[in-house]
Amino acid sequence: MVLFKIDPKGSLGHDLRKIDKQFIPKILEAIESLSENPFPVQSKKLKGAESSYRLRVGDYRVIYQVDALNQTVTIYHARHRKDVYKR
Repeated sequence: MVLFKIDPKGSLGHDLRKIDKQFIPKILEAIESLSENPFPVQSKKLKGAESSYRLRVGDYRVIYQVDALNQTVTIYHARHRKDVYKR
């Protein structure tokens, strides 16, 4: 089985500080599971993007990109569903 490398961006740490402490372990567990399967059932491809996906974790969404060639999953955001898609 191929394991993907998880590459969190700085914005992820900033997002996690704003999230209620009780939800952080579940979000981190979901992010770690992406190393084994970057395309779980709860994920969906984002419209208009080649390799961007969102992972649903309760009321929160994790936005990430998969680079299959380099076997890397880059995590960009973990935000509440009402805020994650705003620019």
